[in-house]
Amino acid sequence: MISISHKAKQFLVLIIKLLIVGGAFYFIYDQLAHNDKLDWEKFIVLFQKNQSVSGICFILLLSVLNRYFEILKWQNLAQHIHKISLAESTKQVLAALTAGLFTPNGVGEYAGKTLFFSKSDAKKVVFLNLICNGIQMVLTILFGIFGLLYFNSLFNVITPRTVLILFGILVALFILLFSIKKLTIKGYSIEKLIHKINEIPKTIHQRNILLGICRYLVFSHQYYFLFLAFDVNLPYLILIATISSVYFLASSLPTFQFLDFAVKGSVAVYFFGILGVNEWIVIFISTLMWFLNVVLPVIIGSYYVLNFKTKENA
Repeated sequence: MISISHKAKQFLVLIIKLLIVGGAFYFIYDQLAHNDKLDWEKFIVLFQKNQSVSGICFILLLSVLNRYFEILKWQNLAQHIHKISLAESTKQVLAALTAGLFTPNGVGEYAGKTLFFSKSDAKKVVFLNLICNGIQMVLTILFGIFGLLYFNSLFNVITPRTVLILFGILVALFILLFSIKKLTIKGYSIEKLIHKINEIPKTIHQRNILLGICRYLVFSHQYYFLFLAFDVNLPYLILIATISSVYFLASSLPTFQFLDFAVKGSVAVYFFGILGVNEWIVIFISTLMWFLNVVLPVIIGSYYVLNFKTKENA
């Protein structure tokens, strides 16, 4: 086995840090500077027309709350291993977000968080992060299905027959999963997964669900208030139903964090196009949501990545 000196390890860690941060900033710049669909002149004109210090502060506050609830979720779940402070949870969440920026579906986030714990806890950390993200996905699906059904009842995007077929497939999948729950693949099974979930105290699960709901309501309403700021005046229920439908369908597609706004933007253009909203407004709002909830936290997370120390150096 090849041994690496302490200084060589330090140098390697530094290179990895610089690659993560450099890559993150390059992708952010590339998406904002070379997106032909972003008409900055139109944005500046509309911004100058509707600019409001209180409005900007309110939108920024929602971004802070969105990430704050995610930080609280992780602090809550991490206590199953050992208690961590709010500051430590903030560091872990933002550094992991930066590490996961250009990995498929943010899988780098899982590896990022394991680095803050001992190697013996690595599997637990990955599992807890799966629960942390899993509850958000479940809520996105639940709210999204209701939103999509309401949207479809008004605009008939999907025929009733197609809805029934999709519902039938969903029910069939649930039946299939529970019928093979004892099937073991490489030591893992659905039954074992359920048992592992049940090992976590109910109070932690309850708090996780509550914080997940709070986070969902914050970012969906941030989307809503941005549409109002761009002079899109539609009934509340229609706008919220469309937003939940967009998040549901966009989250179902495999993507990279740095392309998240492009995927959500494409789905949003279709749905909001049915409502008669200008394409450039939809794209700008999707880009702003990405900037406020991914780019700004990644900038802060970059500081934590650059200051990260391995266990040997701590």
